[in-house]
Amino acid sequence: MSPAGGKLLMMPTFKACVRQGRLLLDEPTDLPDGEVIYLKPVDTAVDLEADDLEGSEREALHQALDEGVAAARAGDNVDAEHFVRELLARK
Repeated sequence: MSPAGGKLLMMPTFKACVRQGRLLLDEPTDLPDGEVIYLKPVDTAVDLEADDLEGSEREALHQALDEGVAAARAGDNVDAEHFVRELLARK
């Protein structure tokens, strides 16, 4: 549950290409006919090093991310909704 009491929803991500000045979207979806969605351009030239991390901090972050991915692949994870409920219960 979200803090407002509603469901925690994950919206799908859609990928579109520009062809002759038009957006071409060819992605399967379960959204109902007539549903309006908003597309936001992605800046592909983002500087991934543009943050306030020192070298050792970035190294520690990457290590923690690698460990998290390895744990998830090994099945060491929990249901997201259950996790959020536990966090909200810690008030």
